[in-house]
Amino acid sequence: MLTFLSCLHIPCLQAQQQHKEWLTGIKDSSYSSHSDYIKNLKHYPFIQLVPDSSIEGVAESRNLVYASLGDRKLHIDAFLPGTTRNRPNPAILIIHGGGWRSGDRSQHIALAQHLAAKGFACFTVEYRLSTEAFFPAAVYDLKAAIRWLRAGADQFHIDTGKLSVLGFSAGGELAAFIGMTGGLEKFEGTQGNPGMSSKVNAVINIDGTLSFVHPEASETKHPEKIGASAWWLGYPRTERLDLWTAASPLSYADNNTVPFLFLNSAVQRMHAGRDDFKALMDKKGVAVQIIEFPNTPHSFCLYRPWFSKVVTDVTTFLHNIYAE
Repeated sequence: MLTFLSCLHIPCLQAQQQHKEWLTGIKDSSYSSHSDYIKNLKHYPFIQLVPDSSIEGVAESRNLVYASLGDRKLHIDAFLPGTTRNRPNPAILIIHGGGWRSGDRSQHIALAQHLAAKGFACFTVEYRLSTEAFFPAAVYDLKAAIRWLRAGADQFHIDTGKLSVLGFSAGGELAAFIGMTGGLEKFEGTQGNPGMSSKVNAVINIDGTLSFVHPEASETKHPEKIGASAWWLGYPRTERLDLWTAASPLSYADNNTVPFLFLNSAVQRMHAGRDDFKALMDKKGVAVQIIEFPNTPHSFCLYRPWFSKVVTDVTTFLHNIYAE
């Protein structure tokens, strides 16, 4: 497995000016849980979108600010187990999908609520999308959120030795990237709590790609296409393959030491690089579990009848890796 830690330099990450017209500064509302539901209902008429609904025993604090970039504030929501334990709770940072360009943190509030009811302190997080900033801005934001959680460990009663990151789709790719690049200075950013670590203890990747350049990646099969990946990276694949490689979590697999859980739909293109990653981790003795949900749409985690199993699978995985 070739890694790019030695050849990746900050200038290549900051030189994304060629296609600055893609930075519209206008919120992209093309993707939402509701629009996804309407689309999938045609093929899965039995699905039910799990609503944002307060659960007894779960304490909620919404619209907290975890970092500021000038006048731009980045927000996060907290969903905390209501039962006081003698020991702090394990924590999960939850990252929404939407092609790095659309969607928002409300997408996984229901998941946060149900996982909090299982004893996990959950946080749904906002990050800068590609209408506002190119890669690696979102990575900087999310690592700032992790540092913020560590700094607020006492306030939120969380165990910073049991801090995981969970993401769906683009959020799954970001979760994987964060897990594999913990402690790499070039991906830390400067906002918020610089004395705290941005490392996590586990990654849950729900249908997020591991590579933009793997043979199985849709971007490799359609290299001329200008879409979500190009808009996020600031360049088409044909112009800056080095950047597309540097933005792929799989490029940093040799650096990884944290357990991974993959929850995957029936959409094969979303699994690019997963099996290569597992083979490498098996050799290193790092735990990787793959659970597939047959005959499901990409966004299966948002819907019943699969939602309850997602909650169970995440809970079981984290209990197993944190077992004392």
